Amino acid sequence: MNKPETYMLLALECSRNALPDCRPNPPVGCVIVRNGEVVSSGFTQSPGLHHAEIAALSKLEMSVNDCDIYVTLEPCSFQGRTPSCAKTLASLKPNHIYIALLDPHPKNQGAGIEILQHAGISFTLGICQNEVSEFLSEYLISSDL
Repeated sequence: MNKPETYMLLALECSRNALPDCRPNPPVGCVIVRNGEVVSSGFTQSPGLHHAEIAALSKLEMSVNDCDIYVTLEPCSFQGRTPSCAKTLASLKPNHIYIALLDPHPKNQGAGIEILQHAGISFTLGICQNEVSEFLSEYLISSDL
């Protein structure tokens, strides 16, 4: 069985496929794993279409309940052109979610994590944080701007 870092680095590779079409959204990648095997993956689509998590879930041919989800950025907590990914994940109840980075976007900043916590979803934050940040940081919107 592979280590969580292996799957997060696969999610990072998926995120690269989002460019340039995802802009102005960040290029996020997601991998869904069941029993040590990747069963689905996705990346952020053009604005108004699926974010990475939903892109991966839309291709999943089984219940997500016994799956682990690896996503390069904290799931969004708010409704924009698409529904909240964090709320969708909370309603589907995956086994565990691994998240590389907190989203510094002023509308998110930990709010996605709070939604998961309130729903009782277990998660791990900071897997491959440096590797993902090196790629993703230039595409993130923060309140520091």
